[in-house]
Amino acid sequence: MRESYEHCIRCTICVENCPVFKVNPEYPGPKQAGPDAMRFRMEGEKKVDKWINMCTQCRRCEQVCPHDVKPASLILKSQIEYARANGSAPTQVMFSNFHFISHLASFFAPIANLATSMTIVKKMMKIIGLRDDIPFPRFSFKTMQRKKVKPQPGIRKAVFFHGCYLNGNAPDTGRDIVQLMQDMGVEVIIPPQVCCGLPALGNGNEKKAISFAKKNAAVFAEKVNEGYDILYSCTSCGHTLVHSYPELVGEEGKLIADNSWNIYEYMEKLIDENQLKLPEGKMEKTIAYHIPCHLKGTGKPYPVINIFKSIPGVKLHIMDENCCGFSGSYGFKKKNKETTDKLGRIAANALLEVNPDVIISDCGACRMQIENFTDVRICDPADILKESFQ
Repeated sequence: MRESYEHCIRCTICVENCPVFKVNPEYPGPKQAGPDAMRFRMEGEKKVDKWINMCTQCRRCEQVCPHDVKPASLILKSQIEYARANGSAPTQVMFSNFHFISHLASFFAPIANLATSMTIVKKMMKIIGLRDDIPFPRFSFKTMQRKKVKPQPGIRKAVFFHGCYLNGNAPDTGRDIVQLMQDMGVEVIIPPQVCCGLPALGNGNEKKAISFAKKNAAVFAEKVNEGYDILYSCTSCGHTLVHSYPELVGEEGKLIADNSWNIYEYMEKLIDENQLKLPEGKMEKTIAYHIPCHLKGTGKPYPVINIFKSIPGVKLHIMDENCCGFSGSYGFKKKNKETTDKLGRIAANALLEVNPDVIISDCGACRMQIENFTDVRICDPADILKESFQ
């Protein structure tokens, strides 16, 4: 990591592309919070300041660095050190363990959904540092783990990493994604799995993140060795599998990273190999596509774009300039309200400028955020693909 920060030439291109720096004058930006500060930290001076937690870990700084410096990774390590030195806030403890909370809330879904909508519960949430002015995601009893799509034989075999959001909050969308892949000739199975570990990492609990990663690695590495590919839809989960697992769990993590595919990237691969042909149904829609930051961070083209451009009648507007500002657990914290709301409005207003019939985004957190600032329908790309195939 030392070599990484010493490559920084202080060009400030990372600062120019930092969404938080754009709207929050208290945040010094990724250059100062990352490589600049590392020079002092390595010399034994004060390791971190509290503003280190203002970073959303959107990773845009790493996407634009001309010298392959990893400011966000440096900042993440400092966030973990800060939590160790100063203790974790109640919100950090909660989101580090959200996998377990989600399982419990899904099991008692009607009660949990009623509770999170009650004024007294919202006040209690506010006391521990959560926002009470935005809706909490609703939970579903019929999670992807409880009600799985029955596997169907196909030309390829894949395992689906659904992540926490699709499993507990949007399982119908998750099942549609799996069914979509099966309709295209891919045998998809849903193995037992836990959180990818990103919420734990982002909330300063590296030990918990490694624990989650090891559990997933034991299952998914075995499936890769059996000839299965790994598919993901959640871009944050995918970013974690591809970029974090090699460091968190070593060789098994590298095996997972090398064999993980975004579902639309996988579709495009099958099309290029002449193993898949998309239906030719026409759809007259103007679609605004909000690109999640972590999809940009995979370093791969946006495959869903070519998929949608092949649908007759679709007018697709690609909006990749703005971060929505929510960044999972970051957006639920009361202290981040002003920053995340400013960024959310900027992103939503840009999307609305093209007068879309529908807005799409691969990321559940992005969809929740944009939904707070517009009445236009917003959904996963798979929901629109499903309609075009009917």
